[in-house]
Amino acid sequence: MTTQKIAVLGTGKIGEALVSGMIRAGWAPAELLVTTRRQERADQLRQRYGVTPVTTVQAATEADTLILTVKPQDMSALLDELAPHLPEGKLVITAAAGVPTTFFEERLAPGTAVVRVMPNTPVLVDQGMSVISAGSHATDDHLVRAEQIFQPVGQTLRVPESQQDAATALSGSGPAYFYFLVEAMTDAGILLGLPRDKAHDLIVQAAVGASTMLRDSGDHPVTLREAVTSPAGTTINAIRELEKHGVRAAFLAALEAARDRSRELATGKG
Repeated sequence: MTTQKIAVLGTGKIGEALVSGMIRAGWAPAELLVTTRRQERADQLRQRYGVTPVTTVQAATEADTLILTVKPQDMSALLDELAPHLPEGKLVITAAAGVPTTFFEERLAPGTAVVRVMPNTPVLVDQGMSVISAGSHATDDHLVRAEQIFQPVGQTLRVPESQQDAATALSGSGPAYFYFLVEAMTDAGILLGLPRDKAHDLIVQAAVGASTMLRDSGDHPVTLREAVTSPAGTTINAIRELEKHGVRAAFLAALEAARDRSRELATGKG
């Protein structure tokens, strides 16, 4: 699929998901380099995928595209190690939440192309959403390359970097809100007399079915909700209680709080 080498630096769950997805999409294992702190983990990745474990310096010199998937708090140390050995002309893709492209551009060779990507955890099951933004030196070709890497593990969406904090609040943190909702609904099912496992199965399948209809039908969520909400029925009584308890307002406030925290992380606060 490509003759260029790609290095994934920091091969945790997200990094491994990318490696697995790229191989399924047609990249040859010989084209993929990985870095990891532990030899045991390096041996595991080599055996599982046929990829080549390397040092950070080797990744900098041998790869054409570098994907940085370490935790945000570890990024500065990684760049200190990487920058002296990274020549001009490389593409750097960062998947660190809340870290702007300027953070990388100021520490790497002048003119280095940086693309910022915010994936969410469903990339682990090939159902992720990866939000992609260009740094000041990244071209459309660089964005296309980032899309080619992340599309095998879900969908991609381009946004201006100024919208990344909002996208993090909705998409990056989004799966947690649904897990929270499923947890609450499972407790409600138990309260109503159902065993936990049956309540869980009912709610999960309802969530899968509803999300598939949202994705595939093209209908507005209000239209889909109204189709379930018959006059004087069970659903409208439940929705009345949700509105009475301010659930809609709570979601608005929660997403604003997540957006604000992403902005704080970008400025190095806490």
